[in-house]
Amino acid sequence: MKSPRTTALLRRATAVTLAALTATAATAPTASAASAASADAAASRTAVTSTAEGARVPAVSGPRGKLLTARPLKGGAALPSAARTWSVTYLSEGATGKRVVVSGTVSVPKTAPPRGGWPVISWAHGTTGTADVCAPSKDDENGPAHAYVSAMRPTLDAWVARGFAVVQTDYEGLGTPGEHPYMNSRSAANTVIDIVRAARGVDRRVGRDWFTVGHSQGGHAALVTAAANDTRKGPRLRGAVSIAPGGWGLSQTVPYFRDNLPAPVDALAFLPTILIGASAAEPAVKPEEILTDEMRPLLAAARTACVAQVREVAAVTPVSQVIRTDADLAPLTAYLRAQEPVGLRVTVPTLVAQGTHDGLVPKQTTDLIVADLCRQTPKVTYRVYDGADHRGAVPRSFDDALAFTKAILAGQTPATTC
Repeated sequence: MKSPRTTALLRRATAVTLAALTATAATAPTASAASAASADAAASRTAVTSTAEGARVPAVSGPRGKLLTARPLKGGAALPSAARTWSVTYLSEGATGKRVVVSGTVSVPKTAPPRGGWPVISWAHGTTGTADVCAPSKDDENGPAHAYVSAMRPTLDAWVARGFAVVQTDYEGLGTPGEHPYMNSRSAANTVIDIVRAARGVDRRVGRDWFTVGHSQGGHAALVTAAANDTRKGPRLRGAVSIAPGGWGLSQTVPYFRDNLPAPVDALAFLPTILIGASAAEPAVKPEEILTDEMRPLLAAARTACVAQVREVAAVTPVSQVIRTDADLAPLTAYLRAQEPVGLRVTVPTLVAQGTHDGLVPKQTTDLIVADLCRQTPKVTYRVYDGADHRGAVPRSFDDALAFTKAILAGQTPATTC
């Protein structure tokens, strides 16, 4: 049972997080709501079935990490400093325990590989949306998630320029059949892990030693990956870097709106993403039975567009009540609580990075995550960057992250701040 003080903190953090996320999304260069909806509707007709509610996902079989396809990629999502980048698909295990096809990219350095092959950075990206068009591997300069994806690219390019192979999963259901189970711990960890194995099928010079590095939604993914304890032979997870990890207090999101607590209207743009993600993993969660009819336009937009475009729809959609008065929130609340980064026991050295001026993931919530991690195991190093905002923490933490990974590869144990 959380204390009233803790519950109040979670609700304040929820308000800040929801408001800031959609405010951040609003900075993306986008077309009008009408033109965005039209373009995305056209895209959804030619895309795979993951944007269609209740669409049947073809059954697939094979070992996790099996490489299915690899094609050379130039421009768009390719890293400039890489010798080559491939767009790939591979097998993983999804939120419901079934095999799923996942897309992503693999980039290898121009430098000669060391003995044992290039070490690997498995990047876990932040929130882009739940529709197929939000997959980072599909990004180009006109892409609906380009503002975020392009902001991360210089740091990822810096990794490959320093001799690391960089692999980037799109996550389950982004760009491939099935809905995206947003913030699902099991699915996130599996897709981050399995793309490393797939990358070794793309280029045999990709090594066994790897690190997970993630931001925001991906910061959460990095933490659950570090706690996943994958014991299969092959790639060896050596460490984790979690930047501004999301997910703390996630279960408070819907009760916050149910209680009609103050929040900017822009915050509504994020709510459908949470509900669609939860319903992808938990059939008892039905967004249409939780949201009022006034919220239907936002829910429809979230199924075919990205966060920035959903925000545009929210800006022109008057909503007086968000949650239905007869909605059963128990399945959703229980599901979201199970995805919160609480009680995680990381199995490898873990660096957590946080900016002091982060309006999306407040430092106070990351402090709580770190304190909880330290209670489980003293393998955590915490670094705080004065003045860094949510996205700014990624480049600001790069030097520390690079030193952290190099120390581990050299056989050293990073100092803990627990």
